[in-house]
Amino acid sequence: MTQKFPRLFLVLLAFLFVLNLVQSYFTGIIYDEAYYWYYAQNMAWGYFDHPPMVAFLIKVGSLLFDGELGVRFMSSVLSAGTYLILWLLVDHPKKKDYVVHFFILVFSFTLMNAYGFLTLPDTPLLFFTALFLWLYKRFLKEPSAWTTILLGLTMAALMYSKYHAVLVILFVFLSNIKLVTNKKAWVAVVLALLCYMPHFVWLYQNDFVSITFHLYERPNQAYSFEGFTLAYFLNLIIIIGLLFYWVYAAFFKFRATDTFSKALIFLVYGIIIFFFISSFNRRVQAQWAIVISIPMAVIAFTYLLENPKGRKWMFRIGMVSAILLFYARVWLIYKPLFPMIFETHGNKEWVAELTEKAGGIPVIFDNSYRRASMYEFYSRIPAFSLNNFMYRKNQYSIDDSEERVRGKKVLYVSQYRKTGDINYMHLDSTVFYGNFIEDFQSYRKLECIVTKAQSGIKHSLKVYNPYAFDIPLEKLKYTISYSNEHKQVKEMLPLKVQNLYPKTSFLKTKDTLYYEFELPLPKMQNPGYFRIGISENGLLPGLNGKPIKMTE
Repeated sequence: MTQKFPRLFLVLLAFLFVLNLVQSYFTGIIYDEAYYWYYAQNMAWGYFDHPPMVAFLIKVGSLLFDGELGVRFMSSVLSAGTYLILWLLVDHPKKKDYVVHFFILVFSFTLMNAYGFLTLPDTPLLFFTALFLWLYKRFLKEPSAWTTILLGLTMAALMYSKYHAVLVILFVFLSNIKLVTNKKAWVAVVLALLCYMPHFVWLYQNDFVSITFHLYERPNQAYSFEGFTLAYFLNLIIIIGLLFYWVYAAFFKFRATDTFSKALIFLVYGIIIFFFISSFNRRVQAQWAIVISIPMAVIAFTYLLENPKGRKWMFRIGMVSAILLFYARVWLIYKPLFPMIFETHGNKEWVAELTEKAGGIPVIFDNSYRRASMYEFYSRIPAFSLNNFMYRKNQYSIDDSEERVRGKKVLYVSQYRKTGDINYMHLDSTVFYGNFIEDFQSYRKLECIVTKAQSGIKHSLKVYNPYAFDIPLEKLKYTISYSNEHKQVKEMLPLKVQNLYPKTSFLKTKDTLYYEFELPLPKMQNPGYFRIGISENGLLPGLNGKPIKMTE
């Protein structure tokens, strides 16, 4: 092993691994990690926002350790694995002389550094992208049966990590179209699809909820060059960090010398161009393009080995970057180091305060899967995100979390209240108010299906009850929310519905009721979409229907 990995490499890798473990233990959980921890409490083949790999990693880590370290242990393992694979991806006789340069370079990649301990879907995405490229490189040289099988399994693991993984596979394929005639490449693809079949089944069983949300239901906003496209280019800098000039310069000077190096170029350009085009439609988050970090690290290290002058400056700036990133890591633990609050700060405190004031009963949060999961992570008391017409659906919309609080005394915390039975404060001085409810009942899974009128003004409405109990109709009130063309809700009005079976007083279990309604006149000009909601027991209306285009 020391032939492939110098002793200094292994020593530095062990140091980095321990650093990430220590960081994991002492750094407070962030909101998305808490949400994915919530995923892991009920393992499934899919979740509302993402495939299940992130939940699987947390589940494995939590079997070994408690708390934050349990959530992040596997991220530290995968991070070390990514460094190992990146080293193997570089074929250069000089590389063993520049081990420290390698670690400084890769450690300086901002988001790769963060995902060295944070457990997010991009964490396994980075590792399996590196592994996929390494196996593809081996496949090009010697497409043995084992390499083919491992390549197929890795493609499946990539897709189980994040849906963006399809871009990695696609652009590598486009770099070598001849693969379409390669029988072993098809074996790898078929194996990957077979391994991914459980997630396809899950999507089918859940009405393709993840795909529908990401492609059609996610709220957007009006295009802004500064907020969308310019921000995207700034994100491309943030991904790399202080070394962005030298890393991108190395990439633009890089020339393909074989099929594999061509794949690296196609992958980087493909991702950058794809999300550049996307930036004209929606805001592109920084981590969406993070997979370019893997080929860019390989290219930049190769450039560093071959260019003494560039090597000198990359090392100097890399050292500055590494020191700043290390300082930032300490700040994540100890807030006074920098006059800014981050998600890792203060969560234990507000959860402890709220737990005491709630008296240990379940807590319902208005429109916040983030606070619900964070509260449950630190308190280990059931929590629920009650999503209304002003928000979006999430994992709490499709799992059985509603049943954990049904019929119980709960504390209902709303960001829309200015008074309440209790209040508590976050570290940023935001005050939230809560009211006690003796017998909580919500029916957020009632489904409203609209058929628009072909002629006339009356639309048809079907309301389906998926619950195992009947629901009194007197408990339900119907509303309609109007949103702009970007699906941002601007107005909500009561909706008068005409029951086609007026003698019924209950919506029976697994049954459907039929209504007709006319669209009430909105105050807003030219609404783009409308959505039907149901208000039960005086709660704010839910997201019971899908957004429907006004002009369809």
